[in-house]
Amino acid sequence: MPHDADHHDHDHDHGGQAPPSDMALRVKALESLLVEKGLVDPAALDAIIETYAHEVGPRNGARVVARAWSDPAYKARLLADATAAIAELGYGGRQGEHMVVVENTPEVHNLVVCTLCSCYPWPVLGLPPTWYKSAAYRSRAVIDPRGVLAEFGLSLGDAVEIQVWDSTAEIRYLVLPERPAGTEDLDEAALADLVGRDAMIGVAKVAAP
Repeated sequence: MPHDADHHDHDHDHGGQAPPSDMALRVKALESLLVEKGLVDPAALDAIIETYAHEVGPRNGARVVARAWSDPAYKARLLADATAAIAELGYGGRQGEHMVVVENTPEVHNLVVCTLCSCYPWPVLGLPPTWYKSAAYRSRAVIDPRGVLAEFGLSLGDAVEIQVWDSTAEIRYLVLPERPAGTEDLDEAALADLVGRDAMIGVAKVAAP
């Protein structure tokens, strides 16, 4: 449902605060120790990060969007039961459970935020961008979504309703962007190439080719 902080129940929330400032340093120290002891290959770590950032992530979500644009029956399944429909394409698992897809239209624009933490659907969007986890985005997206979108370069008319969806450990949202004009003759692969991560969070639109 749209933002309702009273019902935002995380199994790993941070009490409304950002994670400890030394958390990244602790992770790096642990990584260095594992590498030093020969338990982890640095190249393997890099490969995992690269995979989540560029392959496991936004490319998967882009394929979901492209299928929905191309196949009305799939789109109906996606909006009715996103977790199952996304699994049809082979994507799912940890951080991808209980997915909900919300559709952008000329009248309604959807924006996803996680106010108490940084819940994010890794299987379809990869690693969350730094700004998504920032306290400024998490608070201002709810208070002033139109202003936040403008800062991302997306200006919406006053007639467009903005709905803000609050991801939690239990429900993660994915935005189905509007299909841009002039793409009627493109196949699914070409359509997927147009779709970026930010459009699936809701801070951007998909540009026409």
